[in-house]
This record gives sequence, structure tokens and C-alpha cells, in this order.
Amino acid sequence: MAELKQHHAQIIKLGLCSDNDAVGRVIKFCSLSQSGDLNYAHHLFDYLPHPDAFIYNTMFRGYLQAQLHRNCIILYAHMLERFVTPNKFSLPPVIRACCSDGAVEEAKQVHAHVVKLGFAQDSYCQNNLIHMYVNFDSLEEARRVFDKMDKKDDVSWTTLISGYSQYGSVDEALSVFESMPVKNSAAWNAVIAAHVQNNRFHEAFNLFNRMRNENVAMDNFVAASMLAACTRLGALDQGEWIHNYIKTRSIEVDPKLATTIIDMYCKCGRVDKAYEVFDSLSSKKVSSWNCMIGGLSMHGKGKDAIALLKKMEAENTVTPDYVTFVNVLSACAHSGLVKEGRYYFSYMTEVYSIAPRMEHYGCLVDLLGRAGLLDEAKKVINEMPMRADVGVLGALLGACRIHGNIDIAEEIGKQVIELEPENSGRYVLLANLYAKAGRYDEVASIRKLMNDRGVKKVAGFSMIEFEGTVSEFIAGGRNHLHAKEIYEKVEEMMARIREEGYVADNDGVVFEEDLENSLNYHSEKLAIAFGLLKTKARETIRVTKNLRVCRDCHVASKLISMVYDREIVVRDRNRFHHFRGGLCSCNDYW
Repeated sequence: MAELKQHHAQIIKLGLCSDNDAVGRVIKFCSLSQSGDLNYAHHLFDYLPHPDAFIYNTMFRGYLQAQLHRNCIILYAHMLERFVTPNKFSLPPVIRACCSDGAVEEAKQVHAHVVKLGFAQDSYCQNNLIHMYVNFDSLEEARRVFDKMDKKDDVSWTTLISGYSQYGSVDEALSVFESMPVKNSAAWNAVIAAHVQNNRFHEAFNLFNRMRNENVAMDNFVAASMLAACTRLGALDQGEWIHNYIKTRSIEVDPKLATTIIDMYCKCGRVDKAYEVFDSLSSKKVSSWNCMIGGLSMHGKGKDAIALLKKMEAENTVTPDYVTFVNVLSACAHSGLVKEGRYYFSYMTEVYSIAPRMEHYGCLVDLLGRAGLLDEAKKVINEMPMRADVGVLGALLGACRIHGNIDIAEEIGKQVIELEPENSGRYVLLANLYAKAGRYDEVASIRKLMNDRGVKKVAGFSMIEFEGTVSEFIAGGRNHLHAKEIYEKVEEMMARIREEGYVADNDGVVFEEDLENSLNYHSEKLAIAFGLLKTKARETIRVTKNLRVCRDCHVASKLISMVYDREIVVRDRNRFHHFRGGLCSCNDYW
């Protein structure tokens, strides 16, 4: 800036301080350069007697870059008051400023100016209007702008597709995509991402396979979207194929994609492969460290997670953040490391000045509760500096289920139900605790409350991948192509584990009729039976379940792993269970 001010002094000496061209160049540097000074630019602007559209446009961009959105809008009004005619470069930054500022009424006026000034077919203006209306949750207006465009470019299509996706209108997004005359990789990514973000993973896979058949090259954005789908479905084979494609095609692995690959391997049961990817990164961002620590946590490898934190600190290339300690505390909770959990809860504040957030308190309550220290967990909740949310209270309620403490469960359970009245799991958990205590009148009351509120129990389902195809099972479902063989395999499985001492565990289960039959055909048992039918001897069976594994299936899976000499990896809502030789990696601590 010192050198620039010398140039500015020369301009003044030459009598050019009112010259738009000379001063405009100085304003451009001050407004847009990282070495500039926006306040100085504003000062210069104020002394210009007749700033032209170019100078206004420069100031618009400067304000936008500095996130001074309201200043940008006010300056546009100033431009109109001084009868300076906006050009096609004036309106897009003002539209974006209105969008970021939530200035709906001003935005509509700017839209009118776009039409009035003859820019109704300028794609740059129109694309910004589409984005603006999407941001204002006005999809009909966004579609109206889109439909009136004579020449739609790639940005027009992808902005509208992403807009529909953002608000869950996946079918409309797909309809727009299908009407595209030429579909490039950006459009494929937008429509695939729309399905992934709205949990329509099977359709995302169908689109991905179609994209491959049409010989459209996969870029890092499509790769990230599809890896996210693989993660949610537990589709390890597909995830590995995409990872290999990334490596063979030399697709740039930026920090986001690296984290997505690590997350996929962690959540598809291959924490060893996740660590290989993590260890191979030349530069590890904090997100990569956090993802790997979180992966070790969900696999019950608490001591390894702590060791990785220490390695992170030793390398001293990035600083642990609040997410790092959420994952470390979660790892302690899943592994029963009470002493270590208490230590790191204090350590993060003492060493890194990270004040505990709601998530940290939730992990601490979970840690203490799982260890049976229910009174201490309750004390933590009572002494929190903020009011405990449903996640923190839910952690204590879950601990009450594990340890059968009906008194605390009753007090906390009612609070949780009122905080989250649409979550069926909260009702079911409390009802099961009442049933275990023999308090069937209260069980009936919970059921009536659910019926009165129209709350239905969430159906459990399990997924298993075989030869690139993911099969989904629900309890007692018979829609699978191989249903007959699967049910025969279940009968064989159950007979064999009964010989090893298995007895159905229906303790506290009150929401199922014909209990023993129902337990036999839980979704994870069907998925495991399918895995035994289709995979080779001693091959690992990997199952993903949307709910917590029930006690009966946990016992059964341990025995199945022993009698069939298989490793069975089950990912439930909270963590991984590696069943091998009649044992589980969680050591029955879940």
C-alpha cells in the first residue's frame, strides 16, 4: 500500500485525481487485492465527482469479497440515485449481495432492473438470479427464470438441479437432468449428489452405473458423492472400486476427498485400509486426523484413538480442534476408558482452551453411564453450564437401559420424549425398561401415547453387499429373490447355535408379536444367512444395520461366527461389532 500511495500522489500532482481511468485503477487494487485497503478505496471513491459503472462494479466486488453485503446494496442504490446506468457486470454482484444478506425485497427490485435494462438473456445475470431464488426457498421463481432462458449453460442446469436437491425435491432434480441435451460431469455430479444427500442411495448407484456406461469420466466431485453413498450403504466393494479408479486415473485427492475415502473404509468395516490411506497422505489436514480418530472410535479401538491423538500432537502440523476431542471422548466411551475420558475432558480446556460443548458433555455422560456411574453422569448433566439437549439426556437414558435403572430412566425418559416427540426409539426404550421391571400398565400407557401422537416404531433393516449389489432386509421380509433359501438357512443357523446353548433373549422386548419367531427373523439374521449362502468359506460377512443391534442378535451373531468359522462385521447405529470365534470386539460393552 505504501508504494500505491506514492502512485496516488503522482496522480494528484498530475491533476488526474478526478480521472475515472487513473483513479479507477487505484480503487481496483485497493478493493480487490489481498494487499489492498478497502477503506482507502472507499475514501478515493467518495472524492470522485462522476464515478462510472466500472468503478461502481469494482466497489461492488470489493464489498462482496469483504462480505460487506449491505454496503454493496446501499452503494447500488447510490449508483441509481446518481443516474449511473448499470451494465451487465453491475447486477450479478448486487444479486449475490442480496442473496447473502437475505434482502428479498431489494432482490426482487434488482431482478426487475435486469429485465428493464435488457439483460434478461444474459446467462451470468440469470444464473445468479436462479441461485438467489433457490437461496430464498423460492423454487418456483427459480424455475421461472430458468424456463425463460433461451441459452442455458452448464451453470444454469446444475444450479437448478442442486436447488431442487437442497429442498428434497429429488424427482424434480432428476426431471431437469433428464431434459438436458448434453450431460457433462458437473450435471452428473449434481444429480447423483441430489440422490445421495436425500438418502436415495440405490438410485444414486443406478445413475452412477449409467454414467459409467455412457463413458462419462468420473471426477473428484462424483467420486466424493459416490463414496458417501458407499459409506451409508456399507458397499465396500463399490467403494474399493472407486478408490482404485481414483488412483489409476490420477484424480487429485484434495483434503475433502481424502477424508471421504478414509470415512468410507472406516464405516465399511475396513479400519485397516482407512489407516493405510491416512498414513499415505503427504499432508494431513485436521479433518483427516479427526476422521481417522473417529473411525478407531466406532470400532472400539479407544487406546489406538488416544495413541493417534498423541501422534497428531507430536507431529505438530495441525492443532486438535473441538471435533478431535469429541471423537477421543467417544472412543473412551466405546472402550470403557473412564479414567482416560475424564482426563481428556479436562485436558482439552487446560491445554487447548477448548470449552466443552454439548457434544463433549454428551460423550462424558455416555462414558460414565456405560460404566454404571449413573449418579455421576446425572451430576454432570445438572452442573452443565447450558441446558442439556436430547442427545445428552438420551445418552443417560441409554445407560439406564444397559444397567436396568428404572428410577432414573423414568425421570429422564419422559423429558426425552417431550423434547423429541416424533422419535419412536425414545418411547420404545422406556417401554422396554418398564416391561423389564414388570410394569405393564406403564407399557400400555407408552403404547397409547405413541398411538395418540401417530408415532410409529421405526422398522429395522439390514444391508449386505454381494458382487457390487446391495441387498436390503427387514425383519420377517420375504421380498428377496432368494427368500426361500435364506429362510431355510436361518432355520439351519438357529438349530446349530441352539446346540451350542443359544436361548432366545426377549427380555424387555414388548413391541413384537410371536416373540421367538420374530427374533429369529430379525433383519441382521436374514442378512447374515444371505452372506453364508453367497460368500465363500471363511470369507468375512459385512452387514450394515440402521438401528442398535439387539441383545438377542448380538448373542446369536457371536455363536454363528463360531459354528460357521466366519468373521461377521456388523455396523449398527452407534458402532462396529467384529464377531469372531464366539466373541465380539466390543467385549459385550455396547
